[in-house]
Amino acid sequence: MPQIQAAHVVVFYLFDIAETIDLQSIPELIGSRAIAARLAPKPATPAYVQYEKPPLSFDGDLVDVGEIEGFKTRFRLYDYGVLSLALSRPFSGSWADLVSLGQTHIENVDLEQRAEHVCRTMVDRLRPALHDARQRFLSEDYLVYVVNELERPLSADAVVAERGEDIAAMLRGERQPLSEQEKTAVLNHRLSYLADDLVIATWNAALVYDTSAGTKAALEILEFANSQLLEFRYYDDLLDVQLASIYARLQRPRWYETWIGSRYTRAARQVHSLFIDVNELTDHTENALKFVGDIYAARLFFLVADRLGLDTWKANVQEKLKTLDDIYRFAVEQTSMSRGQFLELIVVVILVLELALVFMGVMK
Repeated sequence: MPQIQAAHVVVFYLFDIAETIDLQSIPELIGSRAIAARLAPKPATPAYVQYEKPPLSFDGDLVDVGEIEGFKTRFRLYDYGVLSLALSRPFSGSWADLVSLGQTHIENVDLEQRAEHVCRTMVDRLRPALHDARQRFLSEDYLVYVVNELERPLSADAVVAERGEDIAAMLRGERQPLSEQEKTAVLNHRLSYLADDLVIATWNAALVYDTSAGTKAALEILEFANSQLLEFRYYDDLLDVQLASIYARLQRPRWYETWIGSRYTRAARQVHSLFIDVNELTDHTENALKFVGDIYAARLFFLVADRLGLDTWKANVQEKLKTLDDIYRFAVEQTSMSRGQFLELIVVVILVLELALVFMGVMK
C-alpha cells in the first residue's frame, strides 16, 4: 500500500495581462458559464468574509485547452488584471516519489513556457474584456503539494516528525540532503488549525496536509497571495521606469524651460496622475479579499505573505509613492518660483522698453 494514498500536485502560473479585466463580459467571450470564486474557510465564518469582486474561474476543457503534460487546466481571472492558470494532477505513492516529482516541477522552464503560450492564446480570446492589455507579461509561479490521505492517519506534529526531511527537500527542490539548519528553517514556517491539518509554506512552494474540503481554502489563499505579489512587483517596476523618466526630464531642461518652468509643470502633472493611479490600484488590490472574522484564513494569508516577501514589495511601492509625493511638492514649488521669475523678467523688459521709447521721443 502506498504511503500517500490520495494527493495531487498543483502548479500555479500567474500573469499580469492588463490594468483591469471586465469580468462581466467573460462568459460571453468564452461561450460558457464561469464560476465566481468563493472563499471556503475551514471554520464557520460570516458570509462577508469573501472577495470584494470575486474572480471568475473556468476549466480549460470549456475553452478547448486540454491537458498539459498530464495536468488538468483551470483558468482564473482577477479583476485587477491577473490571469492565473492552475495545473493539477493526482498523485499516490511514496514520499520519495513525491520528492522526485517536486524536483521535476519546481521552476520547470519547459512547463512554464507552455503555460505562457496557453495564456497568450487565452489573452487574445479575452482581449475585448481587457483594459490596457500588456505587451510583456510579468509572471509568478508557485507549486503546491496537497496531501489528503495517508496510509495511516497522522497528526500534523507526527507528519513533521516522521517526514520532515522529505517535506523540506521537496519544498526546496533539492536533490542533495539539506542541513539541519535549513530543514529547521523550512519546517518552522507552518500552521495548523486542527490537530490533523498542516500548511508549510516557502517562497516558491507549499505543502498542504488536510482533507479534500479543507485544502480548498488553503489553495485559494495561496493563489490569491501570489496574485498580490505579482501586482506589487508590477507597480514597483512601473514606478522605477516612471521615476527614471521624471528625473531625466528635470535634469535636462530645454533652455527656455528654466525661465517659464514648463518642465516642472509637466513633471507635476505626470507625478500627480501617476500617484493617484498607483494609489488607487494598490488600494484596490489590497482590499480585494477581507479576512475579518476568520482567524485561520488571516493567519494563513500572513504566513504565506511573509514567505513571499509581500510586505517588502508593498513597502518598496509605498516608499516610491512617497518619493513621487516629494517630487510633486518640489515641482509645484519650482513652478511657482519660475513663474514669479518670469513675471519679474516681463516687468523689467516692459520698463526697459518704456525707457527706450522715452529716449527716442516716442513717449513723454
